Amino acid sequence: MKILALELSSPEGSIAWRDEDEAPFLVRFPNDRKHSGVFFENLQSCLKRFGNPQWVVVGLGPGSYAGTRIAIACASGLVAACGAQLTGLTSLGAMEVEASEYAVIGDARRQSFFFARVRERLCVEGPLLFPEAEMGERLRGLTCPLVTTQPLPLAPDAIIAQPSALILAQISAETSDLVTENPLEPIYLREPHITFPKR
Repeated sequence: MKILALELSSPEGSIAWRDEDEAPFLVRFPNDRKHSGVFFENLQSCLKRFGNPQWVVVGLGPGSYAGTRIAIACASGLVAACGAQLTGLTSLGAMEVEASEYAVIGDARRQSFFFARVRERLCVEGPLLFPEAEMGERLRGLTCPLVTTQPLPLAPDAIIAQPSALILAQISAETSDLVTENPLEPIYLREPHITFPKR
């Protein structure tokens, strides 16, 4: 199965290609939500090298809303163009850590943080949203490694790691019963805030 994976939920983006007949391919790049040109340049190079995928998997976050939306839109367009299958997976299960179980903490803005627990690449708890004071309590007594994508004063000893498109590709290759909702949506941590125009 020729699998293309896209991951843009964190400060480091990645694109991966997995095919049982070839060595896995992975490219990493800075993921600037204001400039997605580097992502599309790398994607174009990947498709030119390997051709059309049979399966496209995309990381759904949580994380960068703009990055995740770009990845979803791009994956949906590729699927429409080449007839591939489409799957969305939580980015939290694809963190580049060796542990079979770990917790993930992330800045959710507005003085809040998200927490999730991952076991065997599956999210078994969360992501849950907490204010900073409650998150400190949540982290006390944690027995598994704590992971974050960027340094946080709240968790100075956390392992800094990024989700990897290659791990997303591996998960999809090893899981036969993946279900894809259509259309794909990012993993939202809170309800969207909508401001209606005044009459």
